[in-house]
Amino acid sequence: MPFHDGFSILKELRESGDWTPVLFTSARAAVEDRIRGLELGAEGYLVKPFSVPELVARVRSVLRRMPVAQPHDLKVADLKMDLLRQRAFRRGSRLPLTPKEFNLLSLLARHQGEVLTRETIAEQVWDAPLEHGSNVVDVHVRRLRAKLDDPFKTKLVHTVRGMGYVLREPEPVHA
Repeated sequence: MPFHDGFSILKELRESGDWTPVLFTSARAAVEDRIRGLELGAEGYLVKPFSVPELVARVRSVLRRMPVAQPHDLKVADLKMDLLRQRAFRRGSRLPLTPKEFNLLSLLARHQGEVLTRETIAEQVWDAPLEHGSNVVDVHVRRLRAKLDDPFKTKLVHTVRGMGYVLREPEPVHA
């Protein structure tokens, strides 16, 4: 693209509220470029040259993750999510989430009450298998908790030891 790069175009799209799925195909192979594209909100990043079957598989993966007749708004306890505008609110205050954090939270919210493994989260949010020993999911959950749970008494993201993470209302304490 002679006058703009994909990063600036994607940034403009996201800032304008356009959440059309984007899959980068680029000759820019540096890890920093791939991370930048994904952090800006791209669903995937393929480095040229790539195989057509891989491109087809990635497009199918993006399409599988697209909501099918799902609600536009989700609610868990005092958390409200506007999936169309990519906004989340807790007790009426907007949460300053990055695109990845919003994707992680919306995945957990769409599966509220279900324990999601780290592997499932990595495949759905990063469109990549979880590499052995990687803590990328844990780091992002920690960042999400800092914005979603730390400022509030009621915690919504819970760790299920040895299994994964779940978004749910806290269970009532019985006397």
